[in-house]
Amino acid sequence: MERKRSAVQEMKIDREDMLALTRRMTIKRTSITRIAGAYIDPDGFVDGTFNTRFLKLTGPEKMKNLEIAKAIPFAETNGCLKRYIVPEDARGRESMWQLLNGAKVSGLENDALLDIFYEMFAENYRSSHEYGIFLFHDRYDIPSKAADHERLGESENVFEYLICAVCPVSGDYEAGMPECGFLFPAYANGSALVNCIDIYHADERHPHEELMEILLGKKDK
Repeated sequence: MERKRSAVQEMKIDREDMLALTRRMTIKRTSITRIAGAYIDPDGFVDGTFNTRFLKLTGPEKMKNLEIAKAIPFAETNGCLKRYIVPEDARGRESMWQLLNGAKVSGLENDALLDIFYEMFAENYRSSHEYGIFLFHDRYDIPSKAADHERLGESENVFEYLICAVCPVSGDYEAGMPECGFLFPAYANGSALVNCIDIYHADERHPHEELMEILLGKKDK
């Protein structure tokens, strides 16, 4: 069913929240559990998929994919990376919001859900070249802190989230840096903002409006 949306509501992103996530995106510190994705040809057809545990990647593969994943939360805050409230009418049954929640909870291990996501994305995304959809699942153990902000040690909360990066690919599925993507759900002050999503565009002056429609619903006309 086609969903319409009214004016999109934005929220400010605290840069420190994004740095808390990106500081851990190194080979030694990463807690990314899984990477999955699909390659889409210029006509919008899925040309192949992959799904594997992140720890199974080689060192160079980990480095390259961490670079891709990090590009989303490390982007210019409130510029290239903006936070939006997912409209209430875009959170119902068969919505993208519901689909992403399912993919997150499953830790990207439900291929049936992912196949639906790839097909929905490819059907609506406009590109003149082959591209890849790269999905990362992460669990961030949020460190407990005292009133003076000193770390206490054991974490009390876990922030579970997805990063999606849409990258041009060439040759033997060699991925370039993301042209757009998102982080879901959004993260603020040690908690998940379950009804918010951070959307990234490499060129904020020429955003992929269709990505907004995919994630937030179509604009009212």
